[in-house]
Amino acid sequence: MRGRVLIVAGSDSGGGAGIQADIKATTALDGFAATAITALTAQDTHGVHGVMPVAPGFIARQMRVVLRDIGADAIKTGMLHDAATIDTVADVLESEAAAKGVPVVVDPVMFAKGGHALLQPEAVATLKRRMLVLARLITPNLPEAEALSGMRIRTLSEMRHAAQTMLTLGCQAVLLKGGHMPGATVVDVLATDTGVRNFESVRIESRSTHGTGCTLASAIATGLAQGLDLEIAIARAREYVRRAIETAPGFGGGHGPLNHAHTFVRR
Repeated sequence: MRGRVLIVAGSDSGGGAGIQADIKATTALDGFAATAITALTAQDTHGVHGVMPVAPGFIARQMRVVLRDIGADAIKTGMLHDAATIDTVADVLESEAAAKGVPVVVDPVMFAKGGHALLQPEAVATLKRRMLVLARLITPNLPEAEALSGMRIRTLSEMRHAAQTMLTLGCQAVLLKGGHMPGATVVDVLATDTGVRNFESVRIESRSTHGTGCTLASAIATGLAQGLDLEIAIARAREYVRRAIETAPGFGGGHGPLNHAHTFVRR
């Protein structure tokens, strides 16, 4: 079961997150990954040690040549770094014929696992104005959701309210990830124009959680590219990530990578 996914995101030299995680997840779920790299990072399991942005014009060129030749059945965005990059990506998505009608999954990456800022604070307004209105789905974690919604989120009730509130930013659906909230159960909240649904799973105690957000968003995008219903794509992606954490290789001395290559029964 194929599905072409154009991934627009930053590179993680440690291989656990970013473009590297995106390609691995898409491939593991039998999709085809193409990429437009927005930034290079010097990164390991302890954190981000440097960021080198890619020139906006070259980001646009990467996107346009892929869309015009290979095409895409879904598009996923990750680290967009600054306002100029966001404007560039949005301009391409709005102007390229091959992007019309293609579902866009926006992972509003703002911080690395170790806390390093991956989106300039002044670019948040641009992200909200230009990218969220193009999104079939956005996948913020709790800190990102607080930045996007302007709300304090500490309870499940507040998660549900914030997810519904973020729909007013123009996206079609919001998957608010609850991994940062303490407790034995991890709850992700999906809000659409038809209502709110919880996805629940038992928390896995592990330090190997680097790249979970990138991986989840790309796995969902792959499902959409393959024609799956949004809720089915989310359920499959969450199960894929869960097993990738359970079977993680334990590399590095900090937040280690997942096992993207684990055997997975595709539904």
